[in-house]
Amino acid sequence: MDIRHLQYFLKVAQLKSFTKAAQALYITQPTISKMIKSIEEELGVVLFNRLGKQVELTDAGQVMFIQAQDIVHSFQNLSFELDDLMNIKKGNIRIGLPPMIGSSFFPKVLGKFREQYPDVTIQLVEDGAKKVEADVENGGLDIGVVLSPTNEELFHSFSLVKEKLMLLVHPSHSLANREMVCLPELAQESFVFFREDFALHDRIIAECVQAGFQPHVTYESSQWDFISEMVAANLGIAFLPEPICRELDAERIRVLPLIEPIIPWHLIMIWRKDRYLSFAAREWIRFTQDLFV
Repeated sequence: MDIRHLQYFLKVAQLKSFTKAAQALYITQPTISKMIKSIEEELGVVLFNRLGKQVELTDAGQVMFIQAQDIVHSFQNLSFELDDLMNIKKGNIRIGLPPMIGSSFFPKVLGKFREQYPDVTIQLVEDGAKKVEADVENGGLDIGVVLSPTNEELFHSFSLVKEKLMLLVHPSHSLANREMVCLPELAQESFVFFREDFALHDRIIAECVQAGFQPHVTYESSQWDFISEMVAANLGIAFLPEPICRELDAERIRVLPLIEPIIPWHLIMIWRKDRYLSFAAREWIRFTQDLFV
């Protein structure tokens, strides 16, 4: 039995069909049937119950499935690492970013990285920090930028940005000429929020509840520029990170420091501790650490 036997077994188990597995592997059905039969004879167990055109794993098959996944995964890691050695500075990186960070300083970082590694392809996915973190966890992304704190047992991380949230109000708002505002003073206001898949959504609600009130949310969006335009149209107040606020038109929107409490906006870069990272991904982490740490 070799790694090919295990890969064929896993494909049959996943698709629950010899025919579909054969089609997916571009081999004939008799070939894959013969290979599964040879595994069963070698181990002295039956791995599949044949139920017409479909198959189901037996109890022995279930044990085999778990072990085979680990073995094939380890073999793939070995192949990836050897491939890195033969193809230095080539590869693909999947990076998740919150929309706010993507439009500010990140293009400059990407530009500098591309100058050094022109053959590395970077796939950027813009999403809320909660979705980005979930995709890094499940393997959909190699690396993600999320809001701190995160699961330290699951992820490696380092700090990118430490700023705070600022309050946005319309120039005609009663608070517009204040030097600073306390959060409890906003209990009766209408808010424009980020959507629920953004970590800031939960963070701001938690801070409001801690301050003694449940915020009244009238609008939600995934785009910071749309949120600021809603404030400029006098449709509510909002919180945005300080770097974003520096880009806003002071004639149309008043930006005020928030105190008691100050709500931090601390972004970190994360990647799984227990998952193989390609050379390109490891080099991206080293490169950005040199810039930010």
